[in-house]
Amino acid sequence: VRLSDGLTVPFALAAGLASLGNSKIVVTAGVAEIVAGAISMGLGGYLAGKSEIEHYDSERDREFAEISAMPEREEQEIVDIFTPYGLDRKAVQPLLSVLKDDPEKWVDFMMRFELSLERPNASRSWISAITIGFSYLMGGTVPLVPYTLDEHAERAFVVSVIATLTVLLIFGYIK
Repeated sequence: VRLSDGLTVPFALAAGLASLGNSKIVVTAGVAEIVAGAISMGLGGYLAGKSEIEHYDSERDREFAEISAMPEREEQEIVDIFTPYGLDRKAVQPLLSVLKDDPEKWVDFMMRFELSLERPNASRSWISAITIGFSYLMGGTVPLVPYTLDEHAERAFVVSVIATLTVLLIFGYIK
């Protein structure tokens, strides 16, 4: 997705600036936009990854509070998880006993089977930031390359349109 963002935003800027007839202005402004956009998108990816971890941690804290304050209700939630599989409270009782003896395992069980949450990898935030930022950066080069190769902005604009549309079509087909 960020590749297509990187294609369209710099393309729109380049198309508008091409009307000035100066490829150097288009390239200078385009590079500034690509760098700013890559940083912005990468930061957004990083913060999204951090938010996932914070969400997981807050849900985990809430589960600890619930097993402490309302253990009977939490036990019933476990029974409710197994009821669709034909298991009643009596059948689930050995599991309940094991989980009640280990609050960490109890919360782990609730996180996984009640909330369907797994702790995100801490490095995921950085990987997301780098992947998204790099994709934006790569996408943004496509509409600008023609302006680096041709000082006549009008001709470069036509090539930029063709290149951008071609890459968008290929990317859309692959996705």
